[in-house]
Amino acid sequence: MTTNRHPDIEIYIKNCSLSTITDWLKTRFDDVQVQPGGSLIHNITVGYQGKTLSLMIHEKAVGKAWTSVWFRSDSTPWEKDLDCAAEASEQLQAQVRCIANGWSEGDDPDEWWRIEAGSVEKIQWGAD
Repeated sequence: MTTNRHPDIEIYIKNCSLSTITDWLKTRFDDVQVQPGGSLIHNITVGYQGKTLSLMIHEKAVGKAWTSVWFRSDSTPWEKDLDCAAEASEQLQAQVRCIANGWSEGDDPDEWWRIEAGSVEKIQWGAD
């Protein structure tokens, strides 16, 4: 079975504070640096296996409940968005969502994974 590493990783975390998310990142990565900046969008760099990775945390990215965490690299510890989402859900004890597939032509943009309390379910985000 061949798997394709996603070119970047993006997850959405429900009802989780910036400090809680950055605390999780500090347990997973070396040298977590939050760049001074915006009130809802935060640029962050982290160290991983000798590389510096950039990520962005966007609070209230979807409504008031959802925070986006976007790793702008394919050099993360995770091969796919779902891998990251599952770890984040477990570590943060929160509902986490991610796109069901990589962004490819013909994919349903409303098809997502919902991960919560060890359960993984494919959903239509626009419908719930």
